[in-house]
Amino acid sequence: MYLPRTAVIGAGISGLTASKMLRDYGVPYTCFESSDRIGGNWAFGNPNGHSSAYRSLHIDTSKHQLSFRDYPMPADYPDFPHHTQIKQYLDGYCATFELAEMIEFGNGVTSARRRRDGGWDIDDERGETRQFDLLVVANGHHWDPRLPDFPGEFAGETLHAHHYIDPQTPLDFRDRRILVVGLGNSAADIAVELSSKALGNRLTLSTRSSAWIVPKYIAGRPADKYYRTSPHLPLSWQRKLAQAIQPITAGRPERYGLPKPNHKLFEAHPTQSVELPLRLGSGDVIPKPNITRLDGHTVHFEDGSADDFDVIVYATGYNITFPFFDPGFIGAPDNRIDLFKRMFLPGIEDVVFAGFAQATPTLFPFVECQARLIGAYAVGRYRLPDTAEMRRVIVADQQRYTGHMLDRPRHTQQVDYFLYEHDMRVRELPAGARRAAAAGAPRWARVAEQAPA
Repeated sequence: MYLPRTAVIGAGISGLTASKMLRDYGVPYTCFESSDRIGGNWAFGNPNGHSSAYRSLHIDTSKHQLSFRDYPMPADYPDFPHHTQIKQYLDGYCATFELAEMIEFGNGVTSARRRRDGGWDIDDERGETRQFDLLVVANGHHWDPRLPDFPGEFAGETLHAHHYIDPQTPLDFRDRRILVVGLGNSAADIAVELSSKALGNRLTLSTRSSAWIVPKYIAGRPADKYYRTSPHLPLSWQRKLAQAIQPITAGRPERYGLPKPNHKLFEAHPTQSVELPLRLGSGDVIPKPNITRLDGHTVHFEDGSADDFDVIVYATGYNITFPFFDPGFIGAPDNRIDLFKRMFLPGIEDVVFAGFAQATPTLFPFVECQARLIGAYAVGRYRLPDTAEMRRVIVADQQRYTGHMLDRPRHTQQVDYFLYEHDMRVRELPAGARRAAAAGAPRWARVAEQAPA
């Protein structure tokens, strides 16, 4: 059967796993990468500006949950590897499966245009235009910073956490009055690092919704070894059990001085931190509620208090952005893009999205799971349901994964990996295989058969 000429945009973890599976199936593909290296977000100091890694970053998921199934993480790695070790792991993955030879480094995609009869015209940074039958979009979603819009003007210095490197870079963060806005994992890490008394700072942490702090260790073992959602029990029961245990394992956020969360555990993404509760309890981090307005160096908060600051660090998340698509064709306003199984746009069968999820506990096995479907789809062993059924499933899946969560841009792509993987392996891949057997060859194979010799 004719195999589709495939373009993969990006050589981060999503693009690498997709490329590996395409290679396994013998599908001809080209991987476009704007940087001079693989790794995307995990390539610290990435020249293309797409890495949000800071110098001290350790991954929040333990290596036991992180490993790809076909490439285990080294046994001598610590429970929570440093970002340099994650990069080495990805370099090893790329070398083991000989993926670099199909990556065009320093050659990103500037435009992807769908042809009227299907397939894609791809313009690259070298000024070349090539045609492909199938497009895999894996350009990541942690590189375009999202900034809040507070009333007023701030007279000090500001930056997004995306640009934070260490206490000396890109600013000198010593003897400063610093406000960190946000309470996700990056906000917690940066607040902990900059609140060290050795730096002489006064560090304040502002949060809109507050957050539940979950431990990295329970009984001396990585906490995520104890966590695995079951597809065989009602999710509401499992959430209630976790909520009941939370005060025992980590305590309520108010006990550290944080505002009371306006949500229950798992109604928003929890924050993993061992050190933040200690810094709050030691007085090194001053907790504050949301900002109401900015006035020169003065910041006013919802509790009626105000304080002066030299620097604001916004750890306020990222936009999902596709700079190579016409925004009127494909976009993600407010970080919302309705994808069947977080991969397919109804009505456009020759584009696949990889890695566009906030996966719990981590993105690594999630993208590997998606890659298995990408490979099967490319060679005609998986076919999509009709458009109406795809739309029905999109609504049902969105309700399943995010219906209980706060309506925030951060949570639009939330997904539970354990439930997702079970659904793909037990239901969707077999169902797609049955549809493929009944429907025959995919569009690109039919077009090839009809083309003149």
